[in-house]
Amino acid sequence: MSGVSAEEEKLIKFFLGPWLIGGCIDLVLMGVLCCQVTNYFTMYTSDGRGLRLAVAVLFLLNLLKSGEYFSASLWIFLINHFGDIQYNLGLSATGWWDTANPLMVAILAFYVQCYFCTRLWAVSKNWWVVGPIFLLFVFALLAMAIGTYYIQTLQNQQVTDWFAAHLSSVFAGDVILSGTTAYFLIRTKKTVFSTQTAELLRALIPLTFQTAAPPAIIAMFNLIFSQLYRTKQPLLGYVEIGFNQVLPKLYAISMMYTLNARRAIRSKVSGSRNGTSTHEPSFRQPRHGNGDVELGRIEVTTQKEITRHVDVTDMFASTHSIEESKVTFSGPE
Repeated sequence: MSGVSAEEEKLIKFFLGPWLIGGCIDLVLMGVLCCQVTNYFTMYTSDGRGLRLAVAVLFLLNLLKSGEYFSASLWIFLINHFGDIQYNLGLSATGWWDTANPLMVAILAFYVQCYFCTRLWAVSKNWWVVGPIFLLFVFALLAMAIGTYYIQTLQNQQVTDWFAAHLSSVFAGDVILSGTTAYFLIRTKKTVFSTQTAELLRALIPLTFQTAAPPAIIAMFNLIFSQLYRTKQPLLGYVEIGFNQVLPKLYAISMMYTLNARRAIRSKVSGSRNGTSTHEPSFRQPRHGNGDVELGRIEVTTQKEITRHVDVTDMFASTHSIEESKVTFSGPE
């Protein structure tokens, strides 16, 4: 590259390279997210207003994040100040949109983590289970806020320490959240009195890990590369920029995949309803819904024709015998 020294050329490759690659992957994942959101609003018209609003906010935040990334960061780095690596490096402390970029990523991740915490609450009904995990995510967000302050004050050692605290908390929280959710689904599956209900819960267990794995893996790589600033090859630390850019999209996609998988899971589980006994659960189109498989409502009809509606998680602890009750799922489609 003409006009720059060998050292500056190396800086350009390691600093701007991850920005460019991360931006391209972010753009592809934004397209995936657009398709998921479109499918959601098309297929799940019976979902509650709160859940539909949460999806809309998720999409809007990710759209603004991509706009900030391309219009501010990449345009200024690669167009306005092309080749001026020292200026670009200085923006990490002077440009608010650059300084706050990791914090924006952390906020988007926290938004999705709150949703998955509500799912854990739905299957556990125990604040002593959900509370510590939620507090771990809150600590991760606060750690990134403190790290953002140290970015602006150019205290690199503190930045590295707080990034480590943030990313390790995110990774640990995701793993614990997934494992705990799976545990309660397995425990509930063993206590239900319906074959199809057990099939429904069994289908939710792999979904829990499928949606948690991609962001957790990227958070792990992000943590590893963020700590390379301490080593004899600090330039490798800039690689974490690329991983950090795609993290919010992976979280958003995991949430949307969970919501959009409900129709396929319900169809798979209810496929054998023909020919089942009257004591087996039958699935039907919803009249009311609140938006999640675990959060769906069930209709319990006893032999005395007394009908009451309870949350599906209440059924998990019920003691009705198979001979006395039959269950009809009327969860949202």
